[in-house]
Amino acid sequence: MNKPEKFDPNRLTAQDMDDEVLSTYPTEAFLSKEYLAAEKKLLWPKVWQMVERETDLPNPGDWMTYNVADESIIVLRKDDGSLKAFHNVCPHRGRQLVSVPDMLPGNIHDVRGNNRKNFICGFHGWTFDLDGQNTYILDPQDWDNKLTPEMTCLSEIKVDTWAGFIYINMDPDCVPLKEWMGRAGEILGAYEMDKMRYKWRQWAIYDCNWKTAIEAFLEPYHVAGTHTQLLAYGDYYALSKQYGLHSVSSYDTRDAKFKMNESAGTTRAGKGDDPRVSTYELIRENYETVNYSASTESLVKAASRLQHELPEDVTPQECIAYWLKIAKEADAERGVIWPEIPEDVMAETGLAWGLFPNQNILHGVTFALCYRVRPYGDDPDKCIFESYALERFPEGEAPETEWVYADPIGENWGSVLAQDFSNMQFVQKGIKSSGFRGPLPNPHQEQKVINLHRNLANFMEGRGAPTKLDID
Repeated sequence: MNKPEKFDPNRLTAQDMDDEVLSTYPTEAFLSKEYLAAEKKLLWPKVWQMVERETDLPNPGDWMTYNVADESIIVLRKDDGSLKAFHNVCPHRGRQLVSVPDMLPGNIHDVRGNNRKNFICGFHGWTFDLDGQNTYILDPQDWDNKLTPEMTCLSEIKVDTWAGFIYINMDPDCVPLKEWMGRAGEILGAYEMDKMRYKWRQWAIYDCNWKTAIEAFLEPYHVAGTHTQLLAYGDYYALSKQYGLHSVSSYDTRDAKFKMNESAGTTRAGKGDDPRVSTYELIRENYETVNYSASTESLVKAASRLQHELPEDVTPQECIAYWLKIAKEADAERGVIWPEIPEDVMAETGLAWGLFPNQNILHGVTFALCYRVRPYGDDPDKCIFESYALERFPEGEAPETEWVYADPIGENWGSVLAQDFSNMQFVQKGIKSSGFRGPLPNPHQEQKVINLHRNLANFMEGRGAPTKLDID
């Protein structure tokens, strides 16, 4: 990992994060074209980043492209089942091996195919096998036969998998993916997301910086101001905690009677005197307004039974435990087996994880709602915003999906995500105001946002680093 040449003692440390020290950070990372240009050299070529799901490349010869900033990558499945990844560029004159048009609204999301045996450059016909080795050069004698395999092969990059996701890293000296994921990877790994499949996946070109976009989903602190309709069903007090590169948010509570191990993640009692009713209302509202994700139909149906199967004096803890029991049984009957989550993992599991730099995963035992963002061209005011839902399905019943461009409106994304969109572009506009004195992030509930900038600064040679507020 890059380290800044000079360390400012006023910069936040991991311990400062744990101590919830008040801080701020500059807006350069959101607005500066120079910062965006620096990201292309200091950030994106140096980080592990998710490309796609392993199920997108199930068979030998399957391949796809992945673009970030100015980089285009080819990822492919070899005959032995392993994955390879290369820069999408011919070493002769620099033509892309696979022509990848710019991502435009309604245009293609990526380029992919199957049964690939080699790659042939469309300019001069140079040919490469699936190991990236050159197998054909027109008129090699013109170079006096001095071109070597090292000069004419494709530029290979690191590729690995975690939890059913494919990751790449362009840095030959990068740490292994398992080390990069750390404890966050261990905790989320217990949910066996590799056994989940796409329910839907959508993308959009959006009018804000990629960091503005991901920050909109890193904390539940905004619920009271943005998703006001949800306040009728639950309290959304939250906490955040840094885990090195990554971070987690969890529901917190001001009322001790609602604290329970069973309320980890998105599973918790609702707001009201009768937990049988409020639990159902909360889970139904979340499910239906977040584009039928952030839960499952099985969980909603099980919650609808609580009022009929439990006594009026049931405690919230008993209600949640019974709900999970009958949902698990109902899923098992249709061929969906829940993973067994160890108690120590459940204690740390939280509501949603921010995976540095550009992923967010809101997870449940049988589902996950995920976000990814990327820069768009050379415009710091635009980004590629992607969201997708994962779920466990009975064998053979997962829907066929592909990436669909969807304008950021409620009709396409559901009312809750549309409300999030309603903030993002106007945050991007607002931070340009000469009257804006700088962010004042909540150190308890928005620590994930602060931690994002703390880690970005470590790659960006100190630029944009959060600093302690000068308050006595």
